[in-house]
Amino acid sequence: MNTRLRAWWWARQGLDGSLAGAAPEEVLASTGWARSVGGSNPYLSLHARSGGSRRLADEAVARLAIHELPSARGCTYVVPERDYALALQAGAGGPEAELKVLDKLGVPGTEIEDLGAAVLEALTEPLTPKQLRDRLGDAVRGLGEEGRKRGQSTTLPAALGVLQSRGAIRRIPQDGRLDRQRFAYARWENPPHWPDGEEQARTELARHYFEWAGAASLAHLRWFTGFTAKAAKAAIAELGLVELGEGLLALPEAAAEFGEYVPPDRPDYNLLHALDGLFLLRRDIGTLIEPADRERVVPHERGRTLGALTDFADHVIVDRGTVVGFWQFDPERQEIAAQSFVPEDEALRAVIAETEAFIRDELGDHSWNPLDSHTSRAPRIAALRNAEY
Repeated sequence: MNTRLRAWWWARQGLDGSLAGAAPEEVLASTGWARSVGGSNPYLSLHARSGGSRRLADEAVARLAIHELPSARGCTYVVPERDYALALQAGAGGPEAELKVLDKLGVPGTEIEDLGAAVLEALTEPLTPKQLRDRLGDAVRGLGEEGRKRGQSTTLPAALGVLQSRGAIRRIPQDGRLDRQRFAYARWENPPHWPDGEEQARTELARHYFEWAGAASLAHLRWFTGFTAKAAKAAIAELGLVELGEGLLALPEAAAEFGEYVPPDRPDYNLLHALDGLFLLRRDIGTLIEPADRERVVPHERGRTLGALTDFADHVIVDRGTVVGFWQFDPERQEIAAQSFVPEDEALRAVIAETEAFIRDELGDHSWNPLDSHTSRAPRIAALRNAEY
């Protein structure tokens, strides 16, 4: 996998400065939905591409220009308004696993449907889960110790999940922030609706995917979408994809763009969350690492090498799309702990300082999810500070 292709992927992701000043919804439409697990990835993804502040992202959430939705593979992503209907269609099967667990606990699907109807009736105003439980009373059934073991303490979360997947309700961050897990729920007035059927939705999602990714294999597409092999082949049938070699496919206009692409001749760094779209669209991180670096030992990984990784445990430094180091934010010192395996020049120091200031001044911390604390992160921070490449 050559450095030119990596740099082109990086440029397609808007990490080359081409999206500077773009609105959050424009960034997500152009480069792909931002994976959200209650952590900082959506904010840093937007900032790394457009330079935008947390305030701009929060304002976009408040005006419903972007929204966190269950979508591809049933996972939550922050999605631009133009894609709400497609994202919900992509995640329509998400609640099925949860409903199967409830069925084994003796909760029939009809009970969840009835509870969902009661939730909609109760939502005359935005309500938190606790407020909903108080209003719904005995309509919400506790599932005891066995339910807690299976992650289902009551029937309410499943009902909320079904309603969200249908676009009947939406989840509102209580403090307006995407990196928290405190929500209220509201009816979705004029909810988005995909009009064209499941097969056309799969084709449109595949089209979006190749626009975001630039070039990817059929296996990459299947991982991101959750499509079966048969469904993936049907989804791309009318896209006119062309081969770029090494199993990679691209839309014709993207292939032509790659043919003319000339990467920058000087280092151009980004500090990215480990869930950034540059990595997550393909989930094939070995292609972003130079062959000579794949035998490097990963800090705090007990001898595991870069080439053995499926996912990153630390956040990532890239230079024109190639992985060149790792970082974590230390909330106690309010600074970034970083380790690169290229010489740390002025350009890299400047990007580290700028990202550090963004996190410190606007986010307060940079987390995977709300459970990611300084205590849980401390060993990785220490390992980065002590690492020697």
